[in-house]
Amino acid sequence: MVNPAGRPAEPAPATQALVVGAGPVGLTAAHELARRGLRVRLIDAAPGPAATSRAVATHPRTLETYDQMGVVDDVLPRGRRNRAFTMYAGGRRRVRLRADYATMPTRYPFTLIIEQTETEAALRAAVARLGVRVEWGVRLADLTQDADAVRASLVHADGREEVCTASWLVGCDGGHSTVRKRLGLELVGESSETWMLADVPVDTEVEPDSIYWTHTGGQALMMVPFARAGQWRILDTVPTTAAAGPGRTEELLAAKLSAGFGHRIGVGPATWTSVFTFQQRMVERMQDGRVLVAGDAAHVHSPASGQGMNTGIQEAYNLAWKLAMVEQGHAGRELLETYSEERVPIGAALLGSTRTATTLVQFKNALAGVVLPIALRVVNTVRPLRRAVQRKVLGGMSGLKIDYGTSSLTTPESDALTHLADTGSVLMSAREPARAPGPGARAAAASSG
Repeated sequence: MVNPAGRPAEPAPATQALVVGAGPVGLTAAHELARRGLRVRLIDAAPGPAATSRAVATHPRTLETYDQMGVVDDVLPRGRRNRAFTMYAGGRRRVRLRADYATMPTRYPFTLIIEQTETEAALRAAVARLGVRVEWGVRLADLTQDADAVRASLVHADGREEVCTASWLVGCDGGHSTVRKRLGLELVGESSETWMLADVPVDTEVEPDSIYWTHTGGQALMMVPFARAGQWRILDTVPTTAAAGPGRTEELLAAKLSAGFGHRIGVGPATWTSVFTFQQRMVERMQDGRVLVAGDAAHVHSPASGQGMNTGIQEAYNLAWKLAMVEQGHAGRELLETYSEERVPIGAALLGSTRTATTLVQFKNALAGVVLPIALRVVNTVRPLRRAVQRKVLGGMSGLKIDYGTSSLTTPESDALTHLADTGSVLMSAREPARAPGPGARAAAASSG
């Protein structure tokens, strides 16, 4: 066989999709591509699975995505279901916001608090069931592409070099993404704040049935209960503990938390701490030819509302069904172009919402110690206001209000699809009753499961 230029056609690459990065986003991409019949390789430069967790919150839309993937029953038992957000100020409890999904129906009306290590373990097992193994210690050194394929230069842990030819390459390799850099995609935005995360045992009077936020009068902290009894994630928005020295971090955290909650809190030896300056940046497009990026490779932002991993998983799902349809000849390349079209605006909105959440979480205003107790008392007392705040907070965090109403795949039809929820694709716009997917999207949904 010859191609239109008169040259012999090259055989199709043995690898249809090379996924770079085996975190939650890369595992999701690999799972969904393999589930749809593509030949997938999944590589990661690390020597093995991560031993520590950054992301700990999995929100309802992502749980719906796991349901679509067929893995939700493997994930749910590994975490703690959270249905409340409790706020303290001046040593007293001021308001408890309860989960209220009345305007956002979902089978999963809670946030699952699950360590990232557990999420990855569940997804690795799911990927393995589809015949894909993670190739640890394999680093992407460079890549080139043409109209027919991507050629990735790989370096193995023993120094062996390899060129992998693939139909497509998906970069899920984090905030320092090699894929993004090789494509010359610029992260646009700004630097932000320096915070600290710590995983510690905590001795406290409060029940592990809520995420807690507390203001000491000078700063704010958050506590998130893990599924393991007595274990908590602490977020310190003013990490003076960074310079505390050995043994002092836990003592200073205990003092801050005790001041905020109004009772003695004991903090045991930390199993993990991280002081980091987070960025608020994103790429302006997520595709360059046969190479695409997802997750932190495409956008980095504040951890204030726990959106990073969730957004990346939803992106991987959105990307995978489209890429599979194009690769298998069920759709033209223009379908894949809707990946950037749909997800870049979501990323931009995410930067805006996390910027707002960052301001609210750290609450640095000089009058905070005076204003906060009054403001929170009003929220707690005025029931309609409290309900409005609950739904506003949940709506932003849950992901259930995301839609693709402006996507080229969406038309202003109003039909029986208005209650159909395919969480990774354009069909999620059906949550907005006035708009529903057009005929092309329905065909795609039929293939996406």
